Amino acid sequence: MRARRFRGGLALLAAVALGLTAGAVPASAAEYERLLNGGFSSGTLDPWWAGAETTGRVAGGEFCTDVTGGTVNGYDALAGQNGVPFEAGQPYTLTFDAHARTTQQISAVAGEAVTPYRQIARKDLTVTPATQHFTLTFTATLDFPNGGNGQLAFWFGGQPADNTVCLDNISLIGGVIPPGGLPPTSGIRVNQESYVPGLPKQATVISDSATPLTWTLKNAAGSAVATGQTRPRGADTASGEKVHEIDFSAYDTAGTGYTLTVGAETSFPFDISADGLKKLRYDSLAFFYHQRSGIAIDARYAGAAYARPAGHLNVAPNQGDNNVPCRSDLNCGYTLDVRGGWYDAGDHGKYVVNGGIAAWQVLDEYERALRMGDASALGDGKLAIPEQGNGVPDVLDEARWEVDFLLEMQVPDGKPNAGMVHHKIHDAQWTALPTRPEQDSQPRRLSPPSTAATLNMAAVAAQASRLWRTIDPAYSAKLLAAAEKAYAAAKANPSMLADPDDGTGGGTYSDNTVTDEFYWAAAELYATTGKSPYRGDVTGSSLYRGVSFTTHGFDWGSTGALGDITLALVPNDLPAADIAATRTAIATTADSHLTQMRSMGYPAPYRTADGSYEWGSNGLVANNGVVLALAYDFTKQDKYRDGAFQAMYYLLGRNPANYSYVSGHGDQPVRNVHHRFWAHQLDASLPTAPPGALSGGPNSGLQDPTAARLLAGCAPQRCFVDDIQAYSVNEVAVNWNSALAWLANWTAEKSPSGVDTTAPTAAGTPAVSAVSSTGATVTWPAAADPESGVKSYDVVRVNGSARTVLATVAGTSATLTGLSPSTAYSVVVVARNGAGLAGPDSPAAQFTTLPGTPVGGCAVTYTANSWNGGFTATVNLTNTGTTAWPTWTLKFAFPGNQKVTQGWSATWSQASANVTAVAMPWNASVAPGQSVSLGFNGSYTGSNANPAAFTVNGRACA
Repeated sequence: MRARRFRGGLALLAAVALGLTAGAVPASAAEYERLLNGGFSSGTLDPWWAGAETTGRVAGGEFCTDVTGGTVNGYDALAGQNGVPFEAGQPYTLTFDAHARTTQQISAVAGEAVTPYRQIARKDLTVTPATQHFTLTFTATLDFPNGGNGQLAFWFGGQPADNTVCLDNISLIGGVIPPGGLPPTSGIRVNQESYVPGLPKQATVISDSATPLTWTLKNAAGSAVATGQTRPRGADTASGEKVHEIDFSAYDTAGTGYTLTVGAETSFPFDISADGLKKLRYDSLAFFYHQRSGIAIDARYAGAAYARPAGHLNVAPNQGDNNVPCRSDLNCGYTLDVRGGWYDAGDHGKYVVNGGIAAWQVLDEYERALRMGDASALGDGKLAIPEQGNGVPDVLDEARWEVDFLLEMQVPDGKPNAGMVHHKIHDAQWTALPTRPEQDSQPRRLSPPSTAATLNMAAVAAQASRLWRTIDPAYSAKLLAAAEKAYAAAKANPSMLADPDDGTGGGTYSDNTVTDEFYWAAAELYATTGKSPYRGDVTGSSLYRGVSFTTHGFDWGSTGALGDITLALVPNDLPAADIAATRTAIATTADSHLTQMRSMGYPAPYRTADGSYEWGSNGLVANNGVVLALAYDFTKQDKYRDGAFQAMYYLLGRNPANYSYVSGHGDQPVRNVHHRFWAHQLDASLPTAPPGALSGGPNSGLQDPTAARLLAGCAPQRCFVDDIQAYSVNEVAVNWNSALAWLANWTAEKSPSGVDTTAPTAAGTPAVSAVSSTGATVTWPAAADPESGVKSYDVVRVNGSARTVLATVAGTSATLTGLSPSTAYSVVVVARNGAGLAGPDSPAAQFTTLPGTPVGGCAVTYTANSWNGGFTATVNLTNTGTTAWPTWTLKFAFPGNQKVTQGWSATWSQASANVTAVAMPWNASVAPGQSVSLGFNGSYTGSNANPAAFTVNGRACA
């Protein structure tokens, strides 16, 4: 967590230069500033970076770069800013002041920050010891409207001697897309995962109308199954929108693929089912296996895309966690073996205070289920982890991976501050993004012990000792001994606070108040041992009887509520009236959340004094959902249960960003979370976030350059973008996911199941058209399923007793590909509903494919990297003939419902399933034996099969 550094991207290396000319910006251009911190008035460079052969600094209010001489090319020494928005066809004006110690040539270059490093514009200039003001204009030829991989760089290399070049007042004006806010999406916000049968179901509609609007609920087949009137709510402060509420709670038929429609607006699809939350229960816990340090992540448990070697085991290039020294300025005189544990967030740091609350919450999820719920859902064999089948509940096995690490961070006996616990361990410098854990070459360093970290370990070890007492008595005793030693050490060192300036290479996690940690640790030790000294520390604390419960909520820096949750759950000898008072404090806080939520257009149990949203707001929403859930456990009042579900529904898509903040759940889930391995946005060979990871969420502080650039002026709940560089809004962290996992388990436990046992009707008679040598298009009248709706259709070839599925689609049309030429086919259509039940065959349709087309003159390779609902395709065309192509046109047909959303290196168009790519002027001519590379981003639902046939200039290709 808190990887608060923006990395300089790769240099612009393309050799072709486009001229910049002096002149004024055309009057039609908008006055949008596209650079950040161009005046360096803050005293920092961020987000500017200095690349190889350079050292950048702010001196005298300027960006001064020391340049190493003797390089060959201009781009051998450079500085710049990434994430710069460019819009193709729009004019831009770049202005800046510059001077140098010695006169030299520099280049101002606009273009792409990553391979293939395409340039938009370049101008060579001469800077002298006297400050000059430069004004340069150009028109963008590439499109980076939301920043992305756009870059402005200054090349300083290719000079014989060392030099210093200083820049100031750098400004880039242009473009017509205003900064700030989110891209337009559906005006209806729903829980994109699933609403639970038997519980309230609401959605939010954006509308200025002061009168009710008609809403319609449709099943997957598009049939209306319910209708009603919205409730106007007017202006909503947190979202900055005017909204209405839809309440369709009366409709309870389980099914998939439902949508809500108001006028021309249609929501993302969603289910009515308990299954989604029951899957999320396990996906949210799987996050911790993915985050394990010191163990290979096995494809058997995580899937092939997420498998990786063990990180930080002293296998090159790792320097390892088996022998980690203290920070060089500490000279503590020993090293620690701190292998294992969970990587805290998107970086490779491991932090005791954040790992402590996360481990506690995973353990408490189980302990609460043992005492007030159903612990069987968390038992042995329930999680996909290596320890499954060992006779220990899997959730405890996962937590132990972190608990053991917390013990390893304790200062050894005989050393100064023995019994205290080191605050954190991480890289000496911030690790570049992306970097897989096993490829991290940074030295690892221990930060000093702290009172907060020591009490975190004491609390978690005492809690774990209680849970392992009958499972592994020897381990339980070891945990309790470590906890008691740590608590005694903390009492002897009550003011050893973490350094708020210790933020190089990792987050600081500084905390000036440890009263709450003392209370939490004493409560855990008392609940485990019943010893009177711990009882006295609990009852004598100013936080006793639920004082820590506030509407802001608990987190790693405010842990007193954790002790109260334990005291309210675990049998102990405290006065019954005091336990009742603690439970009342929980219910009173929950009531305050409900009161606020009733006034919100997008209800979420979240509150700050000034209405802002903070870093990790989603984690606080989930933790406050825990408070609502506990209030239900203690009172059995349905209002608290419904509020806890509303918190989950906000996280799953009923929010102004219109994102499911949980990866892999919903039709628009977060994918590009800030993470050094789940970094597909930066490296196509790496994966997106696995299912079950919770994004930090809206943060009106905008403490990173990407968020600051893209979200300027955003309303608090809309301060979010799904971008890997936007770490202040889109990072992940173990303590946010532990809150999600706790709440997901609770909502899954409280979710009644509705079961559809009726299969859909038969589809109508298919019609066949567009028959070719290898394909055909089949359409048919829809089947019906009034309960759970028709989810998909299989087009099946029937050949005697043999049946082969040729395509599976969500709609009532399929484009078949890969068929054999000159072959007779008989096909039927089979409908399948949201409960997985298949209907009867439709009537059959017959057709015969055409003879094959000779192949020659061209070859095509097509590669697609898919994620949930989207993909990136790379296409290579090769001229295998004997004559050059003066130009080329590529054509192919998608086999399913894929759509091209953005393409490059060609002019792309699509009509139905048929796609055409026409050469650009710069890549039109292709000599025999040469190739052209192009590609596109696309969307899909269902399967994402590759096209079966391609033509170039009308000829079929190999």
